[in-house]
Amino acid sequence: MMIEEFLNYLQLERNYSAKTVKSYGDDLKAFETYFKNLDSHLSWESADADVIRGWMESMMDKGNNATSINRRLSALRSFYRFALARGYVEHDPAHAITGPKKGKPLPQFVKESEMDRLLDMKEWSDDYVNVRARTIILLFYSTGIRLSELISLDDGMVDFTNRQIKVTGKRNKQRVIPFGEELRAVLKRYMALRDASVDKASDALFLTNKGERMNDMQVRYEVKKNLTLVTTMKKRTPHVLRHSFATAMLNHEAGLESVKKLLGHQSLTTTEIYTHTTFEQLKKVYRQAHPRA
Repeated sequence: MMIEEFLNYLQLERNYSAKTVKSYGDDLKAFETYFKNLDSHLSWESADADVIRGWMESMMDKGNNATSINRRLSALRSFYRFALARGYVEHDPAHAITGPKKGKPLPQFVKESEMDRLLDMKEWSDDYVNVRARTIILLFYSTGIRLSELISLDDGMVDFTNRQIKVTGKRNKQRVIPFGEELRAVLKRYMALRDASVDKASDALFLTNKGERMNDMQVRYEVKKNLTLVTTMKKRTPHVLRHSFATAMLNHEAGLESVKKLLGHQSLTTTEIYTHTTFEQLKKVYRQAHPRA
């Protein structure tokens, strides 16, 4: 009865939409079902803050995210304010309840198997555009550099003898990143083809067909176009390849401090978000593999 009166109040006096009113009603009925199942003697008057917290915990256990739980808690707060003002209850147990904090979204990354499939595709042709695209993708994935850092690379920043590149990151801070034999061979092949195919108008490492330094939109286009071949992720950007590098490093037991230096992070806290990604993968593997998970 109280719920119906509250919903009429929302619709007639507060001019809430029918969809919003229905949503409020569903949330309140869900809480009522919860406390009735908990104890058949409980009522809207006798349900206290501990009951509400228990309801929130049960929603978390079912996989509801913070946004969904906070929305339902908001409906409960509004209802109790209404009920208290009308004298239907003597206290408001919801007003002091704090909802769960919204967690930062985990970084999206391309799986190692998908990156292997992309980089090892037989469909890569030997023309300049394709060789350049594969080189760009492998460079992102092998070093974790930012888009701005890749665009600003000049030939002189690549040290083939020591297999390392010097990049200029945020706040003009420079760092040196090592790379492997595969990237060394791919870079050499790309540069030889570039010098034979393009009239250089720039010292840049990555050039357009006209010999000019590639810009961020051009690099983004190449990355998105080729990642589409192996993943259905909505985000298919150079930054996703940076995430993929960090996740792969940690999955293969690289130290957090080392990954921090390679990525050029100022704080270890920034790098630690990748440990949550790898732990989520670990939990997924556990659930799939353990017979009693």
